[in-house]
Amino acid sequence: MRLLSLRHHNRYLFLLLTALLPINATAAEQQASINDYKLTQLAKPMPAPDFKLLDMDEDTHTLKQYRGKVVLINFWGTWCPPCIREMPSLEKLYLKLKGKPFVMLAINQWEDEERVFEFMGQLKTIPTFPILFDPDSKVSAAFGVKGLPSSYILDKQGRVVYRATGGRDFAHPEIEAKIKSLF
Repeated sequence: MRLLSLRHHNRYLFLLLTALLPINATAAEQQASINDYKLTQLAKPMPAPDFKLLDMDEDTHTLKQYRGKVVLINFWGTWCPPCIREMPSLEKLYLKLKGKPFVMLAINQWEDEERVFEFMGQLKTIPTFPILFDPDSKVSAAFGVKGLPSSYILDKQGRVVYRATGGRDFAHPEIEAKIKSLF
């Protein structure tokens, strides 16, 4: 019997746990709202790693194609209750800033398109921003993601200016003001 590498072992363990602990998206969405709206500002903006990922329609997205726009990148998973709870606030922010030099990208970790599509059907508020797939978690690793949800706000030059680990109320006026200041 061939031994699995630690990386593959952890991925299989993760998949097993997510299968054993199904999350009802609507119930998680309806739980108490997230009150945290604080973002950590980096002392010195750092270049964000470029990536090439597919969305739910199998269209390719690269970070480079969004230069000249402020970008909010949210790493998430369907099994993550804080990720689910913050989805409506992400959508509110996205709709409020639509038409501005702003892009929101939600990057799903480890899951396949079928699971995410099924999950989206359970949500009360279905996101209209692009949902991308990072099946090997390579982009997540390049960004240094330590937990989900994790979010990064990039300036027009593609540099990480703000980050947050854990659920946030992205519809909060302070977050919107910080993003607008980067326009």
